[in-house]
Amino acid sequence: MAFDVSCFFWVVLFSAGCKVITSLDQMCIEKEANKTYNCENLGLSEIPDTLPNTTEFLEFSFNFLPTIHNGTFSRLMNLTFLDLTRCQINWIHEDTFQSHHQLNTLVLTGNPLIFMAETSLNGPKSLKHLFLIQTGISNLEFIPVHNLENLESLYLGSNHISSIKFPKDFPARNLKVLDFQNNAIHYLSREDMRSLEQATNLSLNFNGNDVKGIELGAFGSIVFQSLNFGGTLNLSVIFNGLQNSTTQSLWLGTFEDIDDEDISSAMLKGLCEMSVESLNLQKHHFSDFSSTTFQCFTQIQELDLTATHLAGLPSGIKGLNLLKKLVLSVNHFDQLCQISAANFPSLTHLYVRGNVKKLHLGVGCLEKLGNLQILDLSHNAIEASDCCNLQLRNLSHLQTLNLSHNELLGLQSQAFKECPRLELLDLAFTRLHINAPQSPFQNLHFLQVLNLTYCFLDTSNQHLLAGLPDLRHLNLKGNHFQDGTIMKTNLLQTVGSLEILILSSCGLLSIDQQAFHGLGKISHVDLSHNSLTCDSIASVSHFKGIYLNLAANSINIIPPHLLPILSQQSTINFSHNPLDCTCSNIHFLTWYKENLHKLEGSEETTCANPPSLRGVKLSDVKLSCGITAIGIFFLTVFLLLFTILLFFAVKNLLRWKYRHI
Repeated sequence: MAFDVSCFFWVVLFSAGCKVITSLDQMCIEKEANKTYNCENLGLSEIPDTLPNTTEFLEFSFNFLPTIHNGTFSRLMNLTFLDLTRCQINWIHEDTFQSHHQLNTLVLTGNPLIFMAETSLNGPKSLKHLFLIQTGISNLEFIPVHNLENLESLYLGSNHISSIKFPKDFPARNLKVLDFQNNAIHYLSREDMRSLEQATNLSLNFNGNDVKGIELGAFGSIVFQSLNFGGTLNLSVIFNGLQNSTTQSLWLGTFEDIDDEDISSAMLKGLCEMSVESLNLQKHHFSDFSSTTFQCFTQIQELDLTATHLAGLPSGIKGLNLLKKLVLSVNHFDQLCQISAANFPSLTHLYVRGNVKKLHLGVGCLEKLGNLQILDLSHNAIEASDCCNLQLRNLSHLQTLNLSHNELLGLQSQAFKECPRLELLDLAFTRLHINAPQSPFQNLHFLQVLNLTYCFLDTSNQHLLAGLPDLRHLNLKGNHFQDGTIMKTNLLQTVGSLEILILSSCGLLSIDQQAFHGLGKISHVDLSHNSLTCDSIASVSHFKGIYLNLAANSINIIPPHLLPILSQQSTINFSHNPLDCTCSNIHFLTWYKENLHKLEGSEETTCANPPSLRGVKLSDVKLSCGITAIGIFFLTVFLLLFTILLFFAVKNLLRWKYRHI
């Protein structure tokens, strides 16, 4: 009973001083001290006084500024980026940005503009990016041309523009991106395009306009980086109108809700009269798909046929010797051999993702692609009991292989012997069955990135990762370890070159202090979403300057002897842990406030105990763990009672001794 009473007194003494210090300023969020601020959706009608004059990057969208003038932002002379999306701006007056010489990007998206003064954009010496999306513009004469000499990108999407004819003095010399998507542009004339003749390598976007006519020669005098006519109902109009034009990329894809014409081989003959390197025809239907369909594709280097309802490509296609990249995703192949890979002898990049049907790899279907470097076969429900040498025969130059999001793959020893130059192997979310005691990866001496997320691996196999001398990035997320523990001897001992290790969601309960001792080059360790306690922090004691993610674990109290380990790391995340905010954890709480510059996820790093502070950010908690006035009173009473009891005990003891002399 005496023990319980004494404990009660100490609780009274040392836990009575808990309180929270919260910021009274609920305005803008500081992202980078004195430079970057987010003031979005705060109902503001002016720039808050709390913003420092040194602000450079300001997100001010979803506020209320119906009129802006030269005094609205005059105090913030260092602005380089200003986002005013949906601030209900109607009027932009003269010289509004006169004092903002460094302004680089101005976003006015979603404002119902009624008036922009001719000199409203005067001031910035290098305004490069201007966003006027969904501002109600119907005529390009509305845009003030003064001080736009350095403009590189102009975004005018989702307006009511029907003609792209700019004013005569519009400065297009430095323009690289001009976006007209989702307007009402149906005809393009030579006169319309004349104002853009100064531009070189221009990316021009007419996506969603359904262009119905192009004057012959309108595009002949400009070299384009890209042209986008997505959603056009009749592609014959585009092919005929682009005769003698030159563009790096031509995007002619369509959308599921558009009832457009099927593509015919005759229609594609228009490609013979133009210079194109990259062509996108996604989501179209072909009316007569055959080897002659591609007769004008001789200059094409990249071809995207995503979701074009193909069940196979014809063999005997000629003239595609320059094709380097082919995308055949979301089609209807039964087997990989149906792509007729021999048609594309120079192919270096092949993407067959998300096939509508279960895709069978077949045997040697890609063996004619000896130059292939990147192969993506993800999301295809692929299943193979013996993978992957027969299927990937002769792909000796392959550097990247993506087999993620498939079904069961059985891997033998040296399963990727045909691809010895692999640098990246992604098997995430594909169940792996290792059919040999040795590593299936052991011949991949150049492999740098290995993604084994949720592969249901037998992590007790210490040889699983053997033979990977250059592995730098290993993702084992979602693979469980026996008894929830990483032992001193484990599968990581063979990958000493690792720099990034991801062990999140592995059901971990503990990690041996010596578990990571063979990893001398580590810079990033992710242990989030496990059930680790503070004891496992000792396992990273020999690491210095690393990124350490301990989010969503079972850490509550961190004793003082572990704080030096944390101090020597560069970035740490403790968010979503049941952290104790009582005096029992005072050393860690003090350390936390002193090291805020090292901490990630501080907004989600909150108290779980005591109940009165549950949900409060650690940075807002202030503990008073000294003896309070009430504590002094109880201590005095306690000591007085103790002294009296001691006095009578000594007195009785002496009296007893004298009686027995």
